[in-house]
Amino acid sequence: MPKRVKNKLRIIGGDWRSRQISFVDAPGLRPTPARVRETLFNWLQYDISGKQCLDLYAGSGALGFEAASRGAKAVVQVESNVHACRSLRDNVVVLSANTITIVQSDVLRYLENDALVFDAVFLDPPFGEDLVIQTCQKLEENGWLAKHARIYVETERFFDFSRGAAMPENWRQLKSKTAGEVGYHLFERS
Repeated sequence: MPKRVKNKLRIIGGDWRSRQISFVDAPGLRPTPARVRETLFNWLQYDISGKQCLDLYAGSGALGFEAASRGAKAVVQVESNVHACRSLRDNVVVLSANTITIVQSDVLRYLENDALVFDAVFLDPPFGEDLVIQTCQKLEENGWLAKHARIYVETERFFDFSRGAAMPENWRQLKSKTAGEVGYHLFERS
C-alpha cells in the first residue's frame, strides 16, 4: 500500500492562530481555502464563541478547528474516512483540543441518530455526490438545529439549490460568494 502523504494547513484565527494541523490525502478531501475560512469566520464573528458546532464531512477538520480556536463551547466533527479520522484525532492531541469530539461515521447515517442541538453547522461534502440537499433536509427534519442556527454550506461553484428536492423552507440565505471552483453560502434557520 502506498504511503499516505501528509498535508498541512494553518489555523487563521483565535487561540491557535498560526498553528498547523495535518491531514491525509483522501478521495474527495479538499480543505476549505484560508481566504474562504477567513470570510466565513468574519461572517460568523458573533455566532461562534460559546456555541455548539457540528462539522459534517469534516475531512481535514479546518472548519471545526477554526471554530474551536475561536471559542466554540463544543465541536463535533463527523467523518467517514478512517485515515482522516486518525488525523483529526492526532490534531486534537497536538492542540489539546478538549472541546472537539471526533465521530467516525457516514454523515447521513449519523443524522438518523438521536439529535443533539447545534448553533452552527459546517457542511462541506465531497463534490458531485448530491449530498448537500439531503444533508440539509436531515438536519432540519431530525431536530439537529437550534432555533436561529447558522448553517455554512460549501458547494461546487455553480451549485443549483433549486434543483430536485429543495432546501428547507425555513432557511434564509444570508451570504453567498465564490472562490475558484467553490461556492460558499451561509444560511440562517428561522
